[in-house]
Amino acid sequence: VQPNNYSTFYDDQRQNWSIMFESEKAAVDFSKQVCIAKCNSSPALDSVLCQDLLLGEGQGVEGGDSLEVAYTGWLFQNNGLGQVFDSNVNKDKLLRLKLGSGKVIKGWEEGMLGMKKGGRRLLIIPPAWAYGAQGVAGRVPPDSTLVFEVEVRRVKLAKECSASDGLSVSSRDSPAPSPVPSSDGFSSD
Repeated sequence: VQPNNYSTFYDDQRQNWSIMFESEKAAVDFSKQVCIAKCNSSPALDSVLCQDLLLGEGQGVEGGDSLEVAYTGWLFQNNGLGQVFDSNVNKDKLLRLKLGSGKVIKGWEEGMLGMKKGGRRLLIIPPAWAYGAQGVAGRVPPDSTLVFEVEVRRVKLAKECSASDGLSVSSRDSPAPSPVPSSDGFSSD
């Protein structure tokens, strides 16, 4: 996912391609389908699948950072988005969480790392990283794969501290180079 409704990807020969979409909605919908296809084509989902839908701005979040998040959760059914089992999108309260505190499922802790304020991401979470064999009575059947669309609305960095000269200092204040596509995260298939 790139700014201004662009997406880039590599093909099997490592050829770089870009697609420009007519609208943000079209780009987001396409990105969701890419993530779902990736899930359906993997023999066994043993880790969290993440697909950025919108990049957001600022620094990527790390463990210890506090976030306020809007989200919707679906059951992964019939190779796609099934029934919604939880959402706070049309509610007044955002979910507040501190990454790494263990207050949310493991798949969220892992899948939200690196997100930025205003960013949206699709997470497909296998049962072992969600509610496992227990499920959630009346809402999530045992051994369910879950899909979440998460949007980071607010961020409070944990590593901000006050220096002796009174200026606010963050260990992550240095400007990062623009992201360069690499082979990380791409499998041969």
